[in-house]
Amino acid sequence: MTDIGPSIGFLEVSSLAKGYEALDAMLKKAAVEPLIVTAVPRGKLLIMIGGMLADVEQSMLAGLELAGKTVVDHFTIQNVHAQLPAAIKGRVRVDAIEAIGLIETKEVASAIYAGDAAVKAAAVTLIEARNQPGAKGLVVLTGDVGAVRAAVAAGAATVKKEMLIADIVIPYGHKGLLKQLQ
Repeated sequence: MTDIGPSIGFLEVSSLAKGYEALDAMLKKAAVEPLIVTAVPRGKLLIMIGGMLADVEQSMLAGLELAGKTVVDHFTIQNVHAQLPAAIKGRVRVDAIEAIGLIETKEVASAIYAGDAAVKAAAVTLIEARNQPGAKGLVVLTGDVGAVRAAVAAGAATVKKEMLIADIVIPYGHKGLLKQLQ
């Protein structure tokens, strides 16, 4: 995932100012690098750091402590799946679709975590796992029907019940759907 390690930490806070203060504490605490720092609607800040697991964990503890009540969601992933970084940055192009899997969450952090779990659970291609308008999260993946069902189930199982909006499998996606997904 990064030049300094295969783990990531993700912190989503409801205050821009508190988020930047937490980021400063995170970077000072351990040898991590900021991978994503972005403001999203409703005045939230998304922070993703990368590094070795112990450093990411220490950095996340510092960020969580400083952010306090402004924490919306957070997670740490050890050994990030190779498909996840591209799916976070934008939509990954695929030549064809079979079944389509969708996991929609109330917050971005939950979707990224679910995307990693989904792609680790079955042989699927992750198209995206990232922020959507309104600061929701969306995971989109494709593969054969059985693999997509298994991946969506695994990804949705990682999402807290109150954060999950929808988990859908479209068995044989229409060719026109591919244009909308890329």
